[in-house]
Amino acid sequence: MSLSSSILLPSPGILAASATAVVLVTAAATATINIAARTAAAIAFALFCGHASADLPDAIDKLKRSVVVVGTYNPTAAPRFQMKGTGFAVGDGNLVLTNAHVVDTGPADATPAPLMVQVWVDKTERQARSAILIDTDKAHDLALLRIEGAPLRPLVLADSATAREGQAVAFMGFPIGGALGFSPVTHRGSISSITPVALPTPTAGQLNEKAITRIREGPFDIFQLDGTAYPGNSGGPLFDPQTGDVLGVVNMTLVKGSRESALSQPSGISYAIPAAFVVQLLQRNKRN
Repeated sequence: MSLSSSILLPSPGILAASATAVVLVTAAATATINIAARTAAAIAFALFCGHASADLPDAIDKLKRSVVVVGTYNPTAAPRFQMKGTGFAVGDGNLVLTNAHVVDTGPADATPAPLMVQVWVDKTERQARSAILIDTDKAHDLALLRIEGAPLRPLVLADSATAREGQAVAFMGFPIGGALGFSPVTHRGSISSITPVALPTPTAGQLNEKAITRIREGPFDIFQLDGTAYPGNSGGPLFDPQTGDVLGVVNMTLVKGSRESALSQPSGISYAIPAAFVVQLLQRNKRN
């Protein structure tokens, strides 16, 4: 008998059965790994969403006493207080940041009405306080006010350079010019784009040293928001819903139609000025 004839080879049926078993074991192991991965991802997502949703109410509680109504006061007008926009406490707590267009006094030959802000002292009572304009950064549409009375809790300014497209955000203010009441309203959204934008170029009659400097500086990055802001939100804080830190200032809501149509037709694109420009404005007014 030859050596080769003494070796017993498995039958084709046994080989096929073995191969099938290996395939089934491999498929089962792969399915188990995929299920485990999907389960882990679902748990992580649920934990993240639960964390974010739990943090937003805390952030709102922390911010709402520092967000104010900005307007003007005229004792002979009706109403005497005219709301212009939203602002929030920064610096030492007696400084309020808002948009420059919110405190625009109009024609140079007109007598401007005194600025005033309304702050919440408790859940049901508001307090009116006089305000003065300290400085403006018209290139980035920002204005800094000083208010009288006890300091408010200043909001923390985040490093806006760390903001990312797709990041969840929230913003707080007084939409529709107080038509919904002077209680701060919070909306959620995301940063849909970080894009360069330039504010309108001044006319020849408006050219001055600051305007020329702004033109030379060129466009700057601005946050485009996936969330609708309304007239009255301008000047309000854009913040991280988990920490409450301010990432920017709501600005330039492009609303179709008049203010009256904003409730029924809330169309438009909302933007925010990065907080980095707020930091610059505060730094040049440290002594004020």
